[in-house]
Amino acid sequence: MGFFSKLKESMGRGRKSDNEQDLAQIQPENEEVQEEELEPDTPEEIAPQENDRPLTRELEQEESAQEEPAQEEPVQEEPVQEASVEEEEETEEQEPEEEIAREGIPEEVSFPEPQQEEASAPGEKKQGFFSKIKEGLTKTRKAMANTLGSVFSGFSSLDDDFYDELEECLILADLGVETSGKAVEALRRRVKEDHLKEPEQAKQALKEILVDMLNVGDTRLRLNTKPSVILVIGVNGVGKTTTIGKLAKQMADDGKKVLMCAGDTFRAAAADQLEIWAKRTGADIVRQDEGADPASVVFDGIQAAKARGADVILCDTAGRLHNKANLMNELNKISRIINRELPDADKEILLVLDATTGQNGLLQAKQFKEIAGVTAMALTKLDGTAKGGIVVAVADTLQIPVKYIGVGEQADDLMPFDATDFVNALL
Repeated sequence: MGFFSKLKESMGRGRKSDNEQDLAQIQPENEEVQEEELEPDTPEEIAPQENDRPLTRELEQEESAQEEPAQEEPVQEEPVQEASVEEEEETEEQEPEEEIAREGIPEEVSFPEPQQEEASAPGEKKQGFFSKIKEGLTKTRKAMANTLGSVFSGFSSLDDDFYDELEECLILADLGVETSGKAVEALRRRVKEDHLKEPEQAKQALKEILVDMLNVGDTRLRLNTKPSVILVIGVNGVGKTTTIGKLAKQMADDGKKVLMCAGDTFRAAAADQLEIWAKRTGADIVRQDEGADPASVVFDGIQAAKARGADVILCDTAGRLHNKANLMNELNKISRIINRELPDADKEILLVLDATTGQNGLLQAKQFKEIAGVTAMALTKLDGTAKGGIVVAVADTLQIPVKYIGVGEQADDLMPFDATDFVNALL
């Protein structure tokens, strides 16, 4: 049994008071040493039997302490469990680091996505002009659908109430009073001549009438000579410089050599903006300092185009109000220089109108036509207005063909105008 079992047996026989005999039985080999150590110097140091009890308790505790490890052997797995818990904690602590490390991964993973979008871009271009026009005229189409849609679906017969309601809807779409009245009268005649009875038939007839009102001339730019000139005019903020940049991009894609002429010497950084477009499109540019005579800039541009063999000269001009006589006369001076230096060249005076201005744009166009001799029009920002009917009003009232419409911010969002596609997208 060992040391403690022998001690218990000796204590069970009747605990000897003399500690020397007990220790002599337990450790016989060290008898002499133990006797010297246990000999008390004084009687007080020799404890009676009461001192034996604490000793036995301590011995029992030591014995139990030795027996406990044998009973708690399965408990020794706790350090392993704690270690696993610590490993889990370490893994949990590592997970945020992995998540932090993964934060950089989406940038690498996201790279293929733009490539897929770029790959799908040509497919979008193959959809044709109609889909782009329809998308750009979403606001106008929704506004007219809420009004014209109720007219054609809410009436069962083509009576006077139907025509009155239709005329009101066309005016709200910014066709103007004169143009709307003209369209409704033409529809009345068509209904009588063709014996139309259903509102849906009247809708199809209205589309044909609006297409006829828009077809007032060739919608393509006349650029048959080398060089040809496009003089871009309009009031402030309609998008003249941006329109020039988009035209330059499209013409450069068609293989034409373009030269830009920065004739807007009044607006701050106008020439810088045009120069940015020139770098993007690969076009040449002629510019002077701010405050220079615009006519002199145009003259230098014409001479540079002749020397460099440019196909098209795109002339930017400063924005001017139609009621400012001095600024409008400046346009006449520029036109005279172009006619003198390039008498046989094809020349287009392109008036840029902001479609969001509505009927005010029609007033601008009238003044510019009288003074500058406008030959073509481009209506921008059609994607930002619910009144795209201004295109019909301008073309019909001024009898000037609309050759471009802007339905977005990209270069290909300035689109050649097609009356049939426009009306189908509108209605």
